[in-house]
Amino acid sequence: MAQNTGFTVWLTGMLGTGKTTLATYVAARLRQVGRHVEVLDEDDLGPELWRGAGESKEERTMIVRRLGFVANLLSRNGVAALVAATSPHKGVREDNRRIIGRYVEVYVDCPTEKLIQRDSSGRYKKALSGEIPNFIGITEPYEPPTSPEVTLHSETESVEEGARKIFQALLDLSYVTSEELRVITGKRMKANPLAKKARRMKGPAKGARKARPAARAARLVKKVAARRKR
Repeated sequence: MAQNTGFTVWLTGMLGTGKTTLATYVAARLRQVGRHVEVLDEDDLGPELWRGAGESKEERTMIVRRLGFVANLLSRNGVAALVAATSPHKGVREDNRRIIGRYVEVYVDCPTEKLIQRDSSGRYKKALSGEIPNFIGITEPYEPPTSPEVTLHSETESVEEGARKIFQALLDLSYVTSEELRVITGKRMKANPLAKKARRMKGPAKGARKARPAARAARLVKKVAARRKR
């Protein structure tokens, strides 16, 4: 019988990195082994939990705290809560980690240029042209995690590869069992109980990018303007 002990997987990263896709994929696999799972996507919950909130740092902090509150309620009642939220500020993410306890941080990274290229919503282009102010990664910085349990590079790694890294972290932390993952992945995965300690001690995750300053956003604006003149 599957365990029924809750935890939170917090997927953070800029708009369009694939957080919701990953959360949905992992959720479906956990349900295969009888886990109670909820996906908390910031776009889906916005109309109910923070209708009318703006884009200031204080308002974004409020949004992430509310998501953390719901995730904590679910986790302590035996549910696997998968949160997909930009959550750009490191301090409030760490607050949620301390409150929730059984917590896995997943940094979904992707170069800004790639996000702009594949943005079907057009929001990045609008931000570059000044139509959308306070846009994370363009006019406002994103603060990457310093030592997440999992770092994924969605421009080069598939959803399946990313999910396998998340499952490995859950196994290392004893949040899931090797038998559950054998059913999910079809393979026998071994836990590394020292993995969490090693991740927390070695500092910034390999390949993690620093918050992009305003100067970088300005260069992107110039590139877009140059293309329009051609």
